[in-house]
Parts: sequence; C-alpha cells; structure tokens
Amino acid sequence: MRHFELICPCHFGLEAVLKREIYDLGYDITQVEDGKVSFEGDEEAVARANIYLRSAERVLIVVGKFHAETYDELFEGIKALDWENYIPENGKFWVTKAASVKSKLFSPSDIQRIVKKAMVEGLKSEYNVEWFSEDGASYPLRVFLMKDEVTVTLDTSGDSLHKRGYRTMHGKAPISETLASALIMLTPWKGDRIFVDPFCGSGTFAIEAALIAANIAPGTYRHFTAETWDNIIDKSVWDEVRQEAKDEENRDITCDIQGYDIDDDVLRAARENAVRAGVDHLIHFQRRDVKDLSHPKKYGFVITNPPYGERLEDKKDLPPVYGAIGDAIKRLDSWSFYLITSYDNTENDIGKKADKKRKIYNGMIRTDFYMYPGPKPPKKNKNTEQ
Repeated sequence: MRHFELICPCHFGLEAVLKREIYDLGYDITQVEDGKVSFEGDEEAVARANIYLRSAERVLIVVGKFHAETYDELFEGIKALDWENYIPENGKFWVTKAASVKSKLFSPSDIQRIVKKAMVEGLKSEYNVEWFSEDGASYPLRVFLMKDEVTVTLDTSGDSLHKRGYRTMHGKAPISETLASALIMLTPWKGDRIFVDPFCGSGTFAIEAALIAANIAPGTYRHFTAETWDNIIDKSVWDEVRQEAKDEENRDITCDIQGYDIDDDVLRAARENAVRAGVDHLIHFQRRDVKDLSHPKKYGFVITNPPYGERLEDKKDLPPVYGAIGDAIKRLDSWSFYLITSYDNTENDIGKKADKKRKIYNGMIRTDFYMYPGPKPPKKNKNTEQ
C-alpha cells in the first residue's frame, strides 16, 4: 500500500471539527492550520476521507513541497517532482487552482502556466515523448504558496465535497452542506433529540441532521475524480469502502427533525432535496413563521441560519425576526439554540447574550455562531423504566 500526506481544506473556524472526524476514522493528524487539516494515510484513507468526512471541502494528495522565490525556482522545483508516480503517459493534467499568500510569486495565472510547463518538461524525459495526448483520466492539481513555500497537490475529490448530490434546488442565501454538517457537530445534538430549523430554506440543516442520525456517509452516493486513477488507487478499494458505508447505515430509525419556512417554493425544494438524499421519511417540513415556533416536548435543539440582511435595505426587517427568536428562547426555556449569522445586533435584538460565540467564515462572509445551550435532560432511571 502506498502512503500519502493528505490535506483536507475546511471552513475557517471549523478545523477542530474536521480534526475530530479524521481521528474518528483512525488516522494520525500531522498538522492543523487555518482552514485545513493534514494527516497521513494510504489508498484506503483517500477513499474513506472522501466518502465519510462531513466537514471537509476536498481531499488532496501532497505531491511535493519546496521553497521558491522566483519563477525559475518554481519551474525547477515542479520539474524535479516524481510525476511519473502520479500521472500516466495519457493522463490529462492541469492546475485547477493556484493560491498565493505573503509570497513573492503572487500571480495565479502565471503560477498555473509555469507549473503546467514544468510538468510537461519533467514528464517528457520520463516517458521519452515530445507530446502528450492527455486523453486519459483527469488529474487536476492545486498549488499553494505560503511565505514562498510551495505545496503541490493532486485533487482526489473533483467537485467539492459539499456537493453531496441531493441539492439541485436551493433557496436564497443557502448554507453549504459541509458547513451545516460541521455546525451541527459543534453542538451536543444527537439523533434522539428534537431538531428544528425555523429558517430551513432548501432544507440543508435538516437533511444533514438526518444523514448524521441515520449514519449515512455523505459521499456514499456520489463519485470522485480519483476513482478513475487506477494507477494510484485500485477500483476495489473504492467499492469496499463504499459498501462498508452502506452496511453501516440505519435508515429505520425514529427521529424528530423539522424544518419551517414561510416560502412555499423553497419548502417544495427542501422536500425534493430530502427525497434525493433518501431521508424524506425522517424530516417533517411545514409552512410556519418563526414567531409561531413551539413544541410540546422539552430539551430540543434549534440550529439555524436566519436572515443576515447583507443588503442595507434588508437590515430594517431583521429586529422583529431576531426578536421572535428571543421570544422562542424564553418560551422554550429547556431548549438549546444555535444560530449562524453576520448580523451585528443579534444579541441585542434577541435580548440575551450568547453563552459562547465562535467566529466562522461562510465563504467570504465573516459570521458568528451564537450558542445558547439549554439544560441537559435528566438521566433515565433504569429502575423506573423496569
């Protein structure tokens, strides 16, 4: 089995969630940086990370690292890497993304061009050819420069891991599947507790909660670029890991997961998304305003993505919305409330300071995850149950 250094990018502020996920898969963490976690693993680790990880954006294989302050150094460093171990003679290869931070080389287009040219030169001598057909499997690369240190990676995922395959329709300002899942895992919620999203939109929070409750691995029913890399990972590895994930599913559970919205069109999209995810039987969507949020049972969870009011003219509509959330917190005093928003007056309009706040970037938007944990339910008395 080949061993690799693997890098998984994630949302800034959620590195601890991804780190715990990777540990739970049984792999050793080598480094945690802003927005990414590195670990070591074999071919099976590549497949397991893609199929099982809920909070990672993609899985990258590190091809090499070196220092470069000039384009000549970049060219020579790329050319010297062992590309024949990764790219077959007919492989299609290109730099899908180049990023530079605090480095002397900062032009993404120039970096992409130099890397491609250097790869061609390096592979020419290995395969003793002057031209590559590039009509085989795709091998997209991602190159990162941080303080003149170059990290060259192969992207095993292809489409970002947030693309689970179920959300073809979505409402306004959707939250990504990876972010929604990571935020749920930041809370103590488990599948046997009530879950309500009163601003459900296209249903992402509710669907991700149902996937977690039913132990459905998020990547089980989609495909990844590295599945075509038979020179690196045998197809049987993917088949075995995918079958293992299917065997661990439990779709026959009973849970109370609800999604509310006032827009009939997005509720229709949410229901269709839940059907595609295979969890529609676990979620109840309904048209309901946040001011009507109520439930007869105790110790439930509200995890939601309320309106941000990114446009100035929309902000005037937010105080009553957040005021209604505050009323619900008072009314459901045994419940736990968690919300992600960039709205500055959140605590003021809710009327209560959050127990804890966590800074998280939703794309390029700086948000806070406000935590209002409720009391823990009393432990069940076994003697009483008997």
